[in-house]
Amino acid sequence: MSIFSPHDAREPVVLTVPGLGGSGPSHWQTLWEVSRPDTRRVELGMWNTPHRNAWVTKLDQAIRAVQGPVVLAAHSLGCLAVAWWAELAGQIYGTPVAGALLVAPADVDSGNHAALSAFAPSPSKPLPFPSILVASSDDPWAHIDHSRNLAANWGSVFVDAGPQGHLNADSDLGWWAEGQRMLDRVLDAASDRQGRPRPVERHALLAVNASDAAQRHYLGQE
Repeated sequence: MSIFSPHDAREPVVLTVPGLGGSGPSHWQTLWEVSRPDTRRVELGMWNTPHRNAWVTKLDQAIRAVQGPVVLAAHSLGCLAVAWWAELAGQIYGTPVAGALLVAPADVDSGNHAALSAFAPSPSKPLPFPSILVASSDDPWAHIDHSRNLAANWGSVFVDAGPQGHLNADSDLGWWAEGQRMLDRVLDAASDRQGRPRPVERHALLAVNASDAAQRHYLGQE
């Protein structure tokens, strides 16, 4: 789907889920919201003093309001809100949330950031939808091994983005074309022409972990 085309109501709606402090005007989430007709933000509130149950409730309300398939594009603490929603919502596999792109999940377990403690411990159950988890090798908010463990616990495809900080506005990602390509892979796996959840093409998603060449192919770089 072209980003300049009207959103087809049969296709999933993309809900962005920001983290601590929200996402400013140069954050990739904000840029996606203004450029993609299928994308809108979940207004979680209390951006600087997050409360787990309040965020999960706001996320649940936003998901239910779509009344159709949803794909989540979460960043940092937003990824933990998604995981806690999945833990508490009890949805069947693939509906209403049909997939997720989870970017730079914050480490709420280390105790290094007091503002994140309300979300500890990290949920450890597999997510009830296909997902890709992207992490940076020099993220100040989470060691990459912690992110890799989250991906394993959640059943997410893991992508090492290399040294790009917290994969936020400070990382100078701009519109973040690589992230868009990963989001498109989630959308492809999540829906068919009628907007119904598809069977998960795990063989296609998991190919990203095989090698650097596989990752470049997966991201459409070769």
